[in-house]
Amino acid sequence: MSENLRTYTTEHADDENQAESESEKEELHCPECGGQLASDTEHGETVCVDCGLVVEEDEIDRGPEWRAFDSKEKDNKSRVGAPTTNMMHDKGLSTNIGWQDKDAYGKSLSSRQREKMQRLRTWNERFRTRDSKERNLKQALGEIDRMASALGLPDNVRETASVIYRRALDEDLLPGRSIEGVSTASLYAAARQAGTPRSLDEIAAVSRVEKDEIARTYRYVVRELKLEIQPADPESYVPRFASDLGLSDEAERRARSLLDTAKSQGIHSGKSPVGLAAAAVYAASLLVNEKVTQSDVSDVANISEVTIRNRYHELLEAEDGVALN
Repeated sequence: MSENLRTYTTEHADDENQAESESEKEELHCPECGGQLASDTEHGETVCVDCGLVVEEDEIDRGPEWRAFDSKEKDNKSRVGAPTTNMMHDKGLSTNIGWQDKDAYGKSLSSRQREKMQRLRTWNERFRTRDSKERNLKQALGEIDRMASALGLPDNVRETASVIYRRALDEDLLPGRSIEGVSTASLYAAARQAGTPRSLDEIAAVSRVEKDEIARTYRYVVRELKLEIQPADPESYVPRFASDLGLSDEAERRARSLLDTAKSQGIHSGKSPVGLAAAAVYAASLLVNEKVTQSDVSDVANISEVTIRNRYHELLEAEDGVALN
């Protein structure tokens, strides 16, 4: 009895599979002439290529109603939300409740609704940071964003700094060190990696920790995470200094030339790259008759006038030595 039942069940399943395959074939071919079917997305119809029979109409268009001509435009018009980013502790995947007490039509909420929205904001903020690690990350990334904004650093540097801090947090490098110190060191390392360095004095000016702690934490983070950071090139500071001083392109080119000469003769070895860049900009401004004072350069580069004077004479001597040879 059981064998007969098993045989019937198997045969019944085979019949169902055969019926499904036949129905799929019917869907792929015209029911009138057996021709190939094609989708007309412009009119929302499925038609037969051979006889023109409209098999299905009023189809749902699941594509976007806009057109894009390149990948950037497509990303801008996409409605799937903002891309994930390492600059937020939850990578931007959580929901934010706006601070405006208005509804979807722009009308102000009643006092009772405002109280309700404030409670929702409070609970939403609590749910976004579930544990101490996320609270730590939220505070640190906020510090990185604040300092990067004050220093005028681009988004790619902020993203890199966020990744470095996440790695330091994952590898348990924070015990015994402040959140502000590690976040500042991460930003300093990211700026140097990206080729848009800022001097230690500039970093310390916007940080909440002292210069010595930043330098100490930076060396520790670079060593433990095995970051590959090349020595800062004095030429990378020149465009920013020249721009802040309002110098011409000719003066900037002359400053680069002075630094190239100094590097070819080994004068840059053991010298502060910021001091060399500041002295090169000052010397170049005098050579092209766009005179700026040592005090102006000192304020822009955040370095002493004595350093500028010393490096300035060394750069000009190297230039004169090349000219004589």
